[in-house]
Amino acid sequence: MNHVARMLAEKLLRINALKLQPANPFIWASGWNSPIYTDNRRTLSYPDVRSFIKIELVRLILEQFPEVEAVAGVATGAIAQGALVADLLNVPYVYVRSSPKDHGLENLIEGDLRQGQKVVVVEDLISTGKSSLKAVEAVRNAGGNVIGMVALFTYGFPLATKNFEEAGVELRTLSDYNALLDVALDTHYINENDIATLQEWRNDPAAWTPGRN
Repeated sequence: MNHVARMLAEKLLRINALKLQPANPFIWASGWNSPIYTDNRRTLSYPDVRSFIKIELVRLILEQFPEVEAVAGVATGAIAQGALVADLLNVPYVYVRSSPKDHGLENLIEGDLRQGQKVVVVEDLISTGKSSLKAVEAVRNAGGNVIGMVALFTYGFPLATKNFEEAGVELRTLSDYNALLDVALDTHYINENDIATLQEWRNDPAAWTPGRN
């Protein structure tokens, strides 16, 4: 397993940025039942975790997208992370709103983005990928050249993989659902009996029903 993926999963569990409750699922805003809840904004309150994420995102960008000329953070969860990454890379930074401002210039993108600028989009979490790819579309419509996206964590939904492939966006993440399950099992956060339920949810989250196994 990727060492960074495991380290980040351990850190996210430690600070309760990730919670697993297969026996007592959460309900997402979409209405989906889910055995996992993610709040990566919590990482900003822990300097050691925040610095780890910043450094590893920068390392990932320099390895995968070395031609980067600007960074775009996705509102709201990745605004701060994106700014930290852009600062360490010493490149321009913008962030993408979920919807245009309802006053003033009605901006969808905040900051100055030059035509043709090679942009890496920073996201905190990838679920279906729809909101993340909406931000990519906004950057492209503004004249930016999106060369890739980096994120802290992905659930690894098959639908997300399909959506990114269709949009022609290369996605790289620091950690993922498989790393989380491995760490959670090794640390006795969950037990072997939970694994089948957690894997079933990931394969078809929209249709998953608690207690079906």
